[in-house]
Amino acid sequence: MAAVSTAHDLIAQHRPTLDQALEAIRTRAYWSPHPEHPKAYGDTEGSSSLSTADGKAAFDALLGTRIDLDQPGTDDFVGGEVSPYGIELGVTYPHVDADVLLPAMRAGMRAWREAGPELRAAVCLEILARISARTHEFAHAVMHTSGQAFMMAFQAGGPHAQDRGLEAVAYAYAEQVRTPGTAAWSKPQGKREPLELTKEFTPVGRGISLLIGCNTFPTWNGYPGLFASLATGNPVLVKPHPRAVLPLALTVRVARDVLAEAGFDPNLVALAAERPGEGIAKTLAVRPEIRIIDYTGSTAFGDWLETHARQAQVYTEKAGVNTVVVDSTDNYKGMLSNLAFSLSLYSGQMCTTPQNLLVPREGITTDAGPKSYEEVVADLAKAVGGLLGDDARANALLGALVNPDVKARLEAAAGLGDVALPSREISNPEFPDAVVRTPVIVKLDGAQKYWEGADTEAAYMSECFGPVSFAVAVDSTREALELLRRTVREKGAMTVGAYTTSEEVAAEVEEVCLEECAQLSLNLTGGVYVNQTAAFSDFHGSGGNPAANAALCDGAFVANRFRVVEVRRETA
Repeated sequence: MAAVSTAHDLIAQHRPTLDQALEAIRTRAYWSPHPEHPKAYGDTEGSSSLSTADGKAAFDALLGTRIDLDQPGTDDFVGGEVSPYGIELGVTYPHVDADVLLPAMRAGMRAWREAGPELRAAVCLEILARISARTHEFAHAVMHTSGQAFMMAFQAGGPHAQDRGLEAVAYAYAEQVRTPGTAAWSKPQGKREPLELTKEFTPVGRGISLLIGCNTFPTWNGYPGLFASLATGNPVLVKPHPRAVLPLALTVRVARDVLAEAGFDPNLVALAAERPGEGIAKTLAVRPEIRIIDYTGSTAFGDWLETHARQAQVYTEKAGVNTVVVDSTDNYKGMLSNLAFSLSLYSGQMCTTPQNLLVPREGITTDAGPKSYEEVVADLAKAVGGLLGDDARANALLGALVNPDVKARLEAAAGLGDVALPSREISNPEFPDAVVRTPVIVKLDGAQKYWEGADTEAAYMSECFGPVSFAVAVDSTREALELLRRTVREKGAMTVGAYTTSEEVAAEVEEVCLEECAQLSLNLTGGVYVNQTAAFSDFHGSGGNPAANAALCDGAFVANRFRVVEVRRETA
């Protein structure tokens, strides 16, 4: 893409996209400016995007190199990422002295504040446009840090992540312009002259925003907070997960280039990579300069941030126990197919993947006749086995296990109950060192606390992140709803699913989710899955249960990243 020229040019170029995004979040209709298909990028004459081959070549060229961002306070270069597919990336990144970098980041805040909401939004959209043009390159970076299969890394790490970033910019713009920039105020005084003031209202960022990245979805989970903070006037310090630095380092490099070309301080966006075991997130999080924190990861560290980073506005997405209530269905085959895909996608390494399937022990009614608990579980296991029976297809759906902890949880889960579907190892011919495993489905009895010494209730009442699902037998649908309520209230959930042909049961499930603040998907049997959400339309999380204190994306996610400062003057 050509270099940025003037503020007017930037606004003229990107205002139509911003307007479309504002309309999309208002109507909640489907819309995306970022194509999902790889062939939409760079494979047509005149395209400014990297083609499939060029994107792979750009990624390969990064291996073994140093990414020097010319950041103040750089005192070393660190790295060590190893792809879940077995490749050592060999890329090194700047390690920084926060005492030097943080003051430098604040130095650009005044000009960024004075730019105003519209120009800030246009700069953010230019950053996203340049990232979009390199989607193929970013897809390989996401694939080889997260373990996602290529097509998922392309879509979730590329256009879907970019959509979530743009969505955050739209919400940020809408909230900032809700208050007018100026107002003429006149208060009648009867026979005396009215009191008259001229008032100015300026959105002012809180201060430096710290983005603590995650391993599994570095861009998808990172872009909302990054762009919400940047668009509302805050510098952003990106602290990637040590195993997934590359996608966010590339993002920071693009952002710094655009900011500099647009006449702003590039230090408004910076990277903080860490040495092995250094744990700089804790140190940075409590510094007084850090006023906003975005975090995706474990409950333990999320709770720590909420407790100790008291000087900052903290947005967390933590662990949850996602649950599906199976009461009845009029499309048994479709239900099994939909659940099988949901359990398998990216080896269950999604915060939205269903974990607990609650099935009445007496069985359910279906269009294929009554099905006992045992039959439902056996048929689901067969559906998963059929979906993943071909190794090539299985590799394309499963990707690779992101770290050894996931593999350990998978192996331990088989000892918690009767195994309805054992996990099997799959080889990846292209990447022989990849650890690829199919999901395990374990049968548990909701009325039985222990199974051969294992605390089964503790198992299904905790998140078991990875390709592990528990088919929990319950006495009735009523008991399933009570267990659902307790699970969401005590442990949280990013998603809830339910299958029922009863309007009464559907209403009861809906009421539980409304009362406990959980996002619900009812009777999905086609090409939409409980663990997928669409930007501009679906909310990711609710912010109202223990799984997350924020939703991607709503007004609340952006509104407290800035304050409105008023200046009053007597009218001359």
